Amino acid sequence: MKNTEMAERDLKVVWHPCTQMKDHETLPMTPISKGEGVYLEDFEGNRCIDAVSSWWVNLFGHCNPYINGKIKEQLERLEHVILAGFTHEGVVRLSERLVALSPEGLTRCFYADNGSSAIEVALKMSYHAHRNRGEDRPLFVSLSESYHGETLGALAVGDVALYKETYEPLLIRSVTTPSPRDQSVEAAYEAAEAFEKLLMERGAEISALIVEPLVQCAGGMKMYHPLYLSEAKRLCEQYGIHFIADEIAVGFGRTGSLFACEQAGITPDFMALSKGLTGGYLPLSVVLTTEEVYGAFYCEYDPARSFLHSHSYTGNALACAAANATLDLFETDGVIEKNRSMIAVIGRELKRFDGMKRVKETRQCGMIAAIELEGFDSKERIGLKIHQFCLAQGVLIRPLGSVIYVMAPYIITETEMVRVFDAIKGAVESVSVDVQPGLGVIEH
Repeated sequence: MKNTEMAERDLKVVWHPCTQMKDHETLPMTPISKGEGVYLEDFEGNRCIDAVSSWWVNLFGHCNPYINGKIKEQLERLEHVILAGFTHEGVVRLSERLVALSPEGLTRCFYADNGSSAIEVALKMSYHAHRNRGEDRPLFVSLSESYHGETLGALAVGDVALYKETYEPLLIRSVTTPSPRDQSVEAAYEAAEAFEKLLMERGAEISALIVEPLVQCAGGMKMYHPLYLSEAKRLCEQYGIHFIADEIAVGFGRTGSLFACEQAGITPDFMALSKGLTGGYLPLSVVLTTEEVYGAFYCEYDPARSFLHSHSYTGNALACAAANATLDLFETDGVIEKNRSMIAVIGRELKRFDGMKRVKETRQCGMIAAIELEGFDSKERIGLKIHQFCLAQGVLIRPLGSVIYVMAPYIITETEMVRVFDAIKGAVESVSVDVQPGLGVIEH
């Protein structure tokens, strides 16, 4: 089968996410036949390095033999069972392990299907816990330039102007507080002071603060100092507000520690996980919370006090098998320690962009690297041109507007990582010379 044949079939029936479908009248679709390790391969045998982990989900490569085997084993025993009134070994074992690995004090696991759904769970659980204790706190606070997903609740606590303007009449009540402007200690204190001012004015109305710890990913890979997390958590405790840590993108080693919150030494009231939870294999998310929150719902039968949330595929057995296999690899392969050498390689490669034309700055947090460009108009769709250039070099890069980022699977070799940065450097040099408007997918 040829790529063109598969693309033609696709365009007759599939509506793709974050895509203006009309663009594909001129921009070729990229059909993928199979994956192996860090590589994706099309129907004509062309391969590219998946340097964005297929939207940040893949940790240990495509078709990882160990994870494959564990899913196959589970498939022979149980594929799924309702989690209301029933349970199974996989979800119990996974929950035990997550509680043991997460910051001390997180003791309960509530499962959903994807990251946005996990955010919905955390928001509802926070509001309802306050309500069960006799407090009406209908307001949520998020950071400027944040992103937490695209269901209505998740959109409401994000700060993506296009989304909020489009769906504003449908959204729950939320306000934003400034995010730290950079990774300095000074910026962390400034942002914490701004948050405190908001709490002094409206603290009694606020149910929770929700943050992406250390890295605001979809907001342009903006990074900040761990001090902000500890200061924000202190203020939340002072005003009786829940702290929600959205570790959906940054969890499982992306920032250099298993969970980003570890670097601030804090325990959030809610921690949302997804993406890397199953190694990038199957949809699964979980919200970990405390005994205090759990206790707010624990009572004699009273429907109004029970947590009103469910998903058909909650705690799916196959997804739990993938998640347990992923945790096995963390335990047996010394992943966090091994990643330190690759973190150093990434830091070295980023220095190649110092002083380059149109490069505003580079930044890094663990295994996440970002190169921010400047001097381009949004209508030029510079991210698309970077994407097309790199894909022609056999590297999948999907910039966030003018921010190029790398978030590769952990099994990538130094040679492959250098190849990724070679492609990016060539792309930056090419657009710095000749910038023309392009067509293609929306840069998100």
